[in-house]
Amino acid sequence: MRLAIVVPCYNEQEVLPEAASRLMGVLNRLAAKGRIAADSCIYFVDDGSKDLTWPMIVELAKRNPQVKGLKLSRNRGHQNALIAGLFHAQGDALVSIDADLQDDVEVIADMVEAYISGCEVVYGVRGDRRSDSFFKRFTAEGYYRVLKMLGVDVVFNHADYRLLSRRAIEALREYKEVNLFLRGVVPLLGFKSATVSYARSERFAGESKYPLHKMLRLAAQGVTSFSATPLHLITLLGLAVCFLSFALTLWVLGVRFLTDEAVPGWASTVVPIYFLGGVQLLCTGVIGEYLAKTYMEVKGRPRYVIEEETRSEAQIRALGAERGTEAQLEVLNARQGQS
Repeated sequence: MRLAIVVPCYNEQEVLPEAASRLMGVLNRLAAKGRIAADSCIYFVDDGSKDLTWPMIVELAKRNPQVKGLKLSRNRGHQNALIAGLFHAQGDALVSIDADLQDDVEVIADMVEAYISGCEVVYGVRGDRRSDSFFKRFTAEGYYRVLKMLGVDVVFNHADYRLLSRRAIEALREYKEVNLFLRGVVPLLGFKSATVSYARSERFAGESKYPLHKMLRLAAQGVTSFSATPLHLITLLGLAVCFLSFALTLWVLGVRFLTDEAVPGWASTVVPIYFLGGVQLLCTGVIGEYLAKTYMEVKGRPRYVIEEETRSEAQIRALGAERGTEAQLEVLNARQGQS
């Protein structure tokens, strides 16, 4: 089998050399054992980095024909950079992994064995997250549980470290949505799958590219892209508000006619305004999220644009020879036309 490893990168100049070294080591060991083909390769996808990430990818590709590079025209986000690499990489099976080396690269060997045994999708699951802070671990695991409660089929403690067969990649092309959440899309493919567990490490170098606000945005993406449950909850909330408003009306009338403690006009005016106003704003916000998703999908804009692709020195020489031949043919045709 020919294996390709897809690595989305955004401002990863500090960690890129080490990531390339470790991943090349994995490919070489698997090739030496005869588990993968010798021409297996790594695809680094530059997601509009502002540092030296792309020049470093170009240099790696020049020195090693097994390293390929794709440069997006601008920053499109992790999920779009990942899908760009998956759709352009060549191979019988593709492994996606982040460049920060928090995911154990040695687990790729276990993924390959699961693929050889007949699995089309192999998920890398974080069995040990002690390297994460308590807040990160608590919120991440709580988020997976919330998604399950809302009916979203996700693999617990799995991010974007996975192996996909060529058949799974081709099936993934049929999912055209712009608002990508691959953790929810891949399980929908339905192919035979397996999981491999590993201990999550600390980031090797650099800073996290997923601060809190991006994590919250991805969390909202996962919910609104795969579940209509929030809309159903709004309906139930509306019924509950109607019931509470009716009960509040009975209470106000009771205080007004059965006691002397009522402040004229206060309860019947202030309480319903605050309560109903808050509920209306909440419902409008949730509905707005779904309308925004519909707006983005209807426009049908491309998810990414590739600006540049690396070539090895052998490819550059071959391209130069090809262009030279074309130039010679043009001259020959011109001479024949003159004669």
